[in-house]
Amino acid sequence: MASLQPVRGTHDLLPDDMRAHRHVSDTARAAAGRYGFDEMATPIFEFSQVFKRTLGDTSDVVTKEMYTFEDKGGDEVTLRPENTAGVARSFISEGLAQNVPVKFFYSGPMFRYERPQKGRLRQFHQIGVELIGVEQAQADLEVIACGARVLDDLGVLGETTLELNTLGDTESRNRYREALVTYFNDYVDELSPDSQDRLQRNPLRILDSKNERDRDIVAGAPVFEQFLNEDSQAFFATVRDGLDALEIAYTLNPRLVRGLDYYCHTAFEFTTQALGAQGAVIAGGRYDGLIGMMGGRETPGVGWAGGIERLAMLCGDPPPASRPIVVIPVGDEARAAGFTLTETLRRAEYRVDIGYSGNMSRRMKRANRLNAAAVVILGEDELARQAATVRHMDTGEQEEVSLASLPEFLAPYR
Repeated sequence: MASLQPVRGTHDLLPDDMRAHRHVSDTARAAAGRYGFDEMATPIFEFSQVFKRTLGDTSDVVTKEMYTFEDKGGDEVTLRPENTAGVARSFISEGLAQNVPVKFFYSGPMFRYERPQKGRLRQFHQIGVELIGVEQAQADLEVIACGARVLDDLGVLGETTLELNTLGDTESRNRYREALVTYFNDYVDELSPDSQDRLQRNPLRILDSKNERDRDIVAGAPVFEQFLNEDSQAFFATVRDGLDALEIAYTLNPRLVRGLDYYCHTAFEFTTQALGAQGAVIAGGRYDGLIGMMGGRETPGVGWAGGIERLAMLCGDPPPASRPIVVIPVGDEARAAGFTLTETLRRAEYRVDIGYSGNMSRRMKRANRLNAAAVVILGEDELARQAATVRHMDTGEQEEVSLASLPEFLAPYR
């Protein structure tokens, strides 16, 4: 029988990996909390229509990447490939329209069937924020500033570039779409098959094509800025002026788009050159048409999502684990007393492990492997004196300490 392995595109989060993940999610959670975002969680699977309706039946995510199955009740459900649609569904089904504005932070696993590569897995993890119910550009600024704060608190803001564009309002977008169709029709025979299909269904997505010939053609395409009406120009100017006032540097990228019709106005990404081809670590934008398209009351929204795996890679080595105190009981009488002592120290808020069995050399080697700060040795002689021997692992020094004063004595290692 073949040895069991994790499914391709998934991996186990062993302690070092888990610390790196927690560092990203805990840092983001704390930063988002300072901006007034409350944490929430949606189910990891939804009725498939939640994603088919929002991501588009012809999108690559829906046609190629979603994990979709029929449950035992005959319902078609999908493991969430992203979380904005689930948050919007929750906003509608939980009747939150009367509470706007609402501000949510989330962190959790997402699922897409795609070719695994560095920083991209089939089960991956994201942090994100959504601000729903504010139509003014101040919401865009707050969301972008929150993303910048997360990156700064992680110590990686200087390794990223904020790329910014505007998609305008519906009128501007429709004018731009018509211009793109006219332009790409002149090159239809030279476009890749995927882009030929997109030309009929969603021409803006051609601008995202990774095909080299498509990219050459896209280089000559009209840019959105030429088709913005006055309202759209004023909205984008407010965003740019606000970023300048906050001293958040950005680069205009006229090719940065979102292919779905419910996106409008601000689109942005924090990108990096430090991770190779997988450049975006946080991506977001305004989606004023999403909740209305899903059947709710027309409600504006803006948000972003960031990949935890990519951010953890950018951060480098995870923060070190806190160093434990290891209690080693020696002899049958000391074993029960040693277990009681570990509980006493844990209740005093120490991280404590125990040397379970084996000779002293073996148990000390395990304490070294755990990077213990101190070892508390409890033998029968010490127990008779109601004391223990404390070995300071960094210096090798030992001293006898009474059991009653041990919690206070170990305070430097708490």
